[in-house]
Amino acid sequence: MFETLDHRFTRFLLESGALKFGEFTLKSGRKSPYFINAGAFDDGRRIATLGAFYAEKIQTEIDNERLPVRIDTIFGPAYKGIPLAVTTAIAMQLNYGVTCGYTFDRKERKDHGDGGLMVGKPLEDGANVLLVDDVMTAGTAVREVVPKLKAQADVNIVGLVLSVDRMEKTKDADVSAVQAVQEEFGFPVLAIANVRQIFDAGRQLADPAGDGMVVDDAIARAAEEYLDQYGA
Repeated sequence: MFETLDHRFTRFLLESGALKFGEFTLKSGRKSPYFINAGAFDDGRRIATLGAFYAEKIQTEIDNERLPVRIDTIFGPAYKGIPLAVTTAIAMQLNYGVTCGYTFDRKERKDHGDGGLMVGKPLEDGANVLLVDDVMTAGTAVREVVPKLKAQADVNIVGLVLSVDRMEKTKDADVSAVQAVQEEFGFPVLAIANVRQIFDAGRQLADPAGDGMVVDDAIARAAEEYLDQYGA
């Protein structure tokens, strides 16, 4: 049976232990009934598989003309974005024959050796840069990264690819963080899956630990109540 990208990605999140249900306090202070932990991709197989999902999403959006054919480098903000940029660049080469550089920033400028703030493919005027990150909550990381990139060179930031769009409104507006970033910076923000797709898929996946589905009625109800309050 054919499975969509979001369905396959949900299965991967669950098998990796990256998607958990319960009660979690987010950085925003909100109490969420679900949590996505990018730190769960902690071995070669998992991080390679994650990179393949990012690459599949990127290639799909290139085919749909939402991203340009030419991507000069994939940028991942330190620290979580570093392995994402590297594994995605590898997957683009292996799976699609597309050569992309990878670049990431240092938390502090290095004043010895090769020096500088950036590591990887150098940023040059006119370069097409694609950002990758895990989960966007408020868009803070993007707002920190864009000025850093522009300070290095007059690059074209062509988009941002996330693992999951939580579809939550910001504290200051009724639009989601994804929508706010798109409006502010003018580039598309794309997610492998959004939280509603994940819950829809979870209701169709059998729970390997017992009877029933991964997402039962209680979990689904808690998620709906949360999104009714905070969703955009």
